[in-house]
Amino acid sequence: MKAFQIGEQHSTNILSATTRPEPIAGPGEAIIAPRLVSLISRDIQILTGTYGPLQDPKRVPGTEGVGDVVAVGEGVTEISVGDRVVCGHFANWREGPFSANIFSHDIGITHDGWLAEKILLPAASLIRLPDNIPDQDAAVLASAGLTAWNALVETSNINAGDLVLCLGTGGVSLAALKVAKMHGARVAITSSSDEKLSVARELGADITINYKQYPDWPAELMKQTNNQGADIIVETGGQDTLGHSVAAAAVNGRIVIIGVTPGQNSPIPNYISFITKNITIKGIANGSRAMFVSYINALAANDSTALISKTFDFDDAPEAYRFQAAAKHIGKVLIKF
Repeated sequence: MKAFQIGEQHSTNILSATTRPEPIAGPGEAIIAPRLVSLISRDIQILTGTYGPLQDPKRVPGTEGVGDVVAVGEGVTEISVGDRVVCGHFANWREGPFSANIFSHDIGITHDGWLAEKILLPAASLIRLPDNIPDQDAAVLASAGLTAWNALVETSNINAGDLVLCLGTGGVSLAALKVAKMHGARVAITSSSDEKLSVARELGADITINYKQYPDWPAELMKQTNNQGADIIVETGGQDTLGHSVAAAAVNGRIVIIGVTPGQNSPIPNYISFITKNITIKGIANGSRAMFVSYINALAANDSTALISKTFDFDDAPEAYRFQAAAKHIGKVLIKF
């Protein structure tokens, strides 16, 4: 089968085409033929060697996608050949609280990912999709979407009327915007691009702040919220923005730290704010299969469509990665088979 591999991990130009033997489903396993693959920020970090330890150069990348079950192994009853499915990228986290062993099966990291004509996955980790969620919406759910759901619903117990602050217009932020609006919350979003902020407003953002125009954007947020601040902050900026997030938080605010962007600057310039605002800060890693099922059920009951920036053919995957890395777009980048 045709596939791509990550290579030596020093730039976005090292993704290379290859061929592999087609996988064979063992007991409890299923083989999926991808329809669409969606790119996320960590896919670029993996290629550039900035996402944890370097991986096997022969690793097939691809964190999230949607596809059809084409074969199942012995004892598989959860899904059937022909089912259209997705899978959270921590394939072993099926239910219950987070534990460190979820990292033992991380799709595209410890195990080959979606960027091949076939992918082998644990059948019990797969989720059969409702018919009313189309492929392009389903392909973008497993990473940024599920992480946003975990951050707002499972971790922060979002309520109608809450103000959710999203940093930037990346995949997690845009997914969080949609989840927040689904729950009757208000959304503030930051960006250095007025064009991207305009799109965010079209998607339902209530407050938009250009952080180039307002370098002290927490003060601007406080001004626009009558000094109330944000109840929930989806912190995707890393260490360099954490201090700003603390400043922008409301009393009893919840800051959810996402991603591996450590930064260089002091993260907490006003330490006493933890006490005076009674802030909760928690890091999360994607989400469980049970959370994913809840997220999919919510999407199926609501009219929610993914914002797609551009779709590339499978053979043009290296170009898709370069487009994603340039970060000039807003919306998801897809690769179709």
